[in-house]
Amino acid sequence: MKRIFPVIALMAVAFSGYSQKYEFQSVAAIECSPVVSQGQSGTCWSFSSTSFLEAEIIRTTGKHIDLSEMYNVRNTYPKKAWNYIMRQGHAQFGEGGLNHDVINSAMDYGIVPASAYSGLVNNETVFNHQKMVTELETLLKANADPSKKPDPNWKKQVNDILDKDMGKNVTEFTYEGKTYTPKSFLEMTKLNLHDYVTITSFTNQPFYTSFILDIPDNFSNGSFYNVPLDTFIQTIDNALQNGYTVALDADVSEKTFSGKYGIAVIPENTADEKTIMTEIKPEKQVTPEYRQAEFENFDTTDDHLMHIVGKMKDQKGNMYYKVKNSWGSDLANGGFIYMSVPYMRLKAISVMVNKAAIGKDVKGKLGI
Repeated sequence: MKRIFPVIALMAVAFSGYSQKYEFQSVAAIECSPVVSQGQSGTCWSFSSTSFLEAEIIRTTGKHIDLSEMYNVRNTYPKKAWNYIMRQGHAQFGEGGLNHDVINSAMDYGIVPASAYSGLVNNETVFNHQKMVTELETLLKANADPSKKPDPNWKKQVNDILDKDMGKNVTEFTYEGKTYTPKSFLEMTKLNLHDYVTITSFTNQPFYTSFILDIPDNFSNGSFYNVPLDTFIQTIDNALQNGYTVALDADVSEKTFSGKYGIAVIPENTADEKTIMTEIKPEKQVTPEYRQAEFENFDTTDDHLMHIVGKMKDQKGNMYYKVKNSWGSDLANGGFIYMSVPYMRLKAISVMVNKAAIGKDVKGKLGI
């Protein structure tokens, strides 16, 4: 019996070493606004980008300003409606958008605090745009029919629907005892909207050039800078190491992306899809070729936008990105997702970052 005990002990150690529950430790944490919920609305793009801008204001001025996500949404819908009708229905229309849509909206219409524009009406407390979008789609389809002329009042009708379901647009408001317009409020925040660029990595386009990424929600034909995959990851890391946060567009349709568990990983073996949610398991080695193939076969799609605000590591030294989500704070990790490096390499569509956070050599190659 005495000779068996050491064997059992060694087996127990080996088993525990192979299968370990996650224990996370913070590596880098950048101050950001609290996690909030987008409710029953497909407006993650505005929540992601607005959170990013809030963090930029904190970084540059130390001010904590709760910006209105829905002000950006309210001013983007008419642009999407115009695009849909003028393309005679051959375009994307829906709740989705991308990071640059918030930047474009802010350039045109400024920004406002949440206290000036909530986007909620009739004592609502949760965002739900399903009925509004259905009404807008019905109106737009009727006016995008090329066999007949559109109603000359369709733009007013779009705005009437938005006013009814989101509230009238704001042109002047008071914040901390001062009166602002959306444009003067933007000036007060010291944000320079020309500082922000979007980076991606796909092999079907030349590296260190810009191109229009062909994804459904890129209705505004935004331009993306293309870099090699290793450089893409290094750009994210460089930003975080220097105190800059990063806005993220990613695929979240994987079984191993979980708000419930607060983790996003890519298991090496599909048999580990369930256990890897709670236990450390080997992950795939993601090459540029594999990433490209997953994008072209639609296994990687433009699903959800979030906000990278730090880095974590587990007890084995594996690194994860701390990603602020917009599904509320009553989930694992307080609403943050710990996203592994393999997941980021495979499933990140793009990131928006301050140009100052990009390495000098990469900026030089990109000409920015």
